[in-house]
Amino acid sequence: MRERMSYIVEIGNCLVSSEIITEYFACDYQACHGCCCIIGDSGAPMEDGEEKLFEQEYGGYEHLLTPEGKEALKQQGFAVTDRDGDLVTPLVNNEECAYTCFDCDGNCFCAVEKAYYAGTSKFQKPISCRLYPIRVSTLSNGMLALNLHRWQICRDAFKKGEKEKIPVYKFLREPLIHRFGEEFYSSLEEAANSLLASK
Repeated sequence: MRERMSYIVEIGNCLVSSEIITEYFACDYQACHGCCCIIGDSGAPMEDGEEKLFEQEYGGYEHLLTPEGKEALKQQGFAVTDRDGDLVTPLVNNEECAYTCFDCDGNCFCAVEKAYYAGTSKFQKPISCRLYPIRVSTLSNGMLALNLHRWQICRDAFKKGEKEKIPVYKFLREPLIHRFGEEFYSSLEEAANSLLASK
């Protein structure tokens, strides 16, 4: 295994791990079948305001939900607070995300995202899901920390990204711009060019 060295790149109010620039990632659905929606001890992290978006767009994705998912939302609401005090998506029997749907082969998908691409929902899915494997946390001084998260179930995505030479920040260009803006992404590209040129 190659040695990893991480640095911090400061862009505006964000502290970005250099691993987001130097590491590779590309989702490999054929390998994982969407298991990130059904494995874990908590739901997907949600930002303030996303709960209202789930509620507002419910009519556009309700038909895709499982009966168990609908019941979980009815009983728990569109978001819950986990044991760490974070706002997350509800789970069905402490297993899959309530917003999950399955095809006839048992493959897992996000019902909200399917509705978004079908044009029946204006909300795609939580930005934390779109940004994975980047995790965003708020520091005590109010700055945001962007770090690379490594999850065993995504090992094939890291392998695919490395094989195809797709850096994490390039794979996540669209959600990074959606969350942080064009100016942030341009600065991130400049930092990447500078960092990689120094190697």
